[in-house]
Amino acid sequence: MARNLDLTALRSFVAVADTGGVTRAAAQLDLTQSAVSMQLKRLEESLGQSLLDRSNRSVSPTAQGELLLSYGRRLLTLNDEVWNRMTDQKFEGEIMFGVPHDIVYPHIPKVLKRFSTAYPKVKVNMVSSFTSELKSMFASGECDVILTTETGGAEDSVRLASLDLVWYGAPNGATWKERPLRIAFESQCIFRPIVLKALDEAQIDWEMAVDTMSSMTVEASLSADLAVHARLKGTTPQYLEEIDHGGSLPDLPEFQVNMMVAPSAQNPMAPLFAEMVREAYCCDMEPAKKIRLAG
Repeated sequence: MARNLDLTALRSFVAVADTGGVTRAAAQLDLTQSAVSMQLKRLEESLGQSLLDRSNRSVSPTAQGELLLSYGRRLLTLNDEVWNRMTDQKFEGEIMFGVPHDIVYPHIPKVLKRFSTAYPKVKVNMVSSFTSELKSMFASGECDVILTTETGGAEDSVRLASLDLVWYGAPNGATWKERPLRIAFESQCIFRPIVLKALDEAQIDWEMAVDTMSSMTVEASLSADLAVHARLKGTTPQYLEEIDHGGSLPDLPEFQVNMMVAPSAQNPMAPLFAEMVREAYCCDMEPAKKIRLAG
């Protein structure tokens, strides 16, 4: 006898797992808390498995829940794409998407292409700025979906990945060996004070060789081997490379890439776009850096 998953209940389960609670999931799905709770109960009963650990303040998946979550995201993404194609729904409108410039690569171009193919009449306006500015824009309703780079994360954000902050410079460059160490940063970069503190604690003399508002100026200086910089591992263009300094430079902390999504009542396309972003991070990253759930 065939057994079929309830995709509506599955969607609620994924939302609860991603947001860390029934209340936030209900707001995201435009449902009541009781409706979400009933769907979760029905899904657990149909599978005969406990899918969520409710013992802590924030809800998190059990081991079986994590397995279902992996399949669930793929099933829902395929379901939505098939539904939209087969019913010929012509979604129109626009999405305001904010992302720090230094995490645009490698995932965002692929997401934009995939979303454009699935929803050709929806325009994605991408804003590239600093995390602090993007969070301000999101709070004021100017952005529907944003990515942030932070050492932690707000309760209403979803953690996509945890990445090490590492040193970068020109391929086969030698500037990193010089003292004082010449560094390049944008004036509002969130990594800047952390890097300067690490250098001071390591008692390494440094000078701010490039102090600018332009990311292109920083990257041009790095590629010319005029300075070094720090950014998240695996997010650099091909003309830069991670510096193999062998301990000559201080280790830097880990950062989270988080995502914040406006409720579907504000923009019904935002959750669909956000799911493609989440899928890109989940499936494309190295195994050690795959998605870590919020909560």
